[in-house]
Amino acid sequence: QVQLVESGGGLVQPGGSLRLSCAASGPTWDYNAIGWFRQAPGKEREFVAAISWSGSSSYYADSVKGRFTISRDNAKNAVYLQMNSLKPEDTAMYFCARATRAYFVDQVYYTRESFYDGWGQGTQVAVSS
Repeated sequence: QVQLVESGGGLVQPGGSLRLSCAASGPTWDYNAIGWFRQAPGKEREFVAAISWSGSSSYYADSVKGRFTISRDNAKNAVYLQMNSLKPEDTAMYFCARATRAYFVDQVYYTRESFYDGWGQGTQVAVSS
């Protein structure tokens, strides 16, 4: 069974950058899309970004579009989330998750947790001055 491990979180000032990593152990995930979600204290978990198995297609929440970039390196079983121009409202626990498919024709499915079947433990991101 694939296990996902996130890393790269930390404390950063507003306007700063962080790069999160999601590494897989066990069977490779070459044929699964991967998503990033986040959960702020007292709030529901929300979709952030997702990438298809080939890396040719990506999808972003409106709140992070233009600031965050998702990428993957299947040779390393890794997915990355480059976060730039961070804002205090980006403060949350960030989770990566394995989708049940390689890609979704209707990209709205990337945003739905029910289409993901494996989750990491999360990495904390705090944006504060």
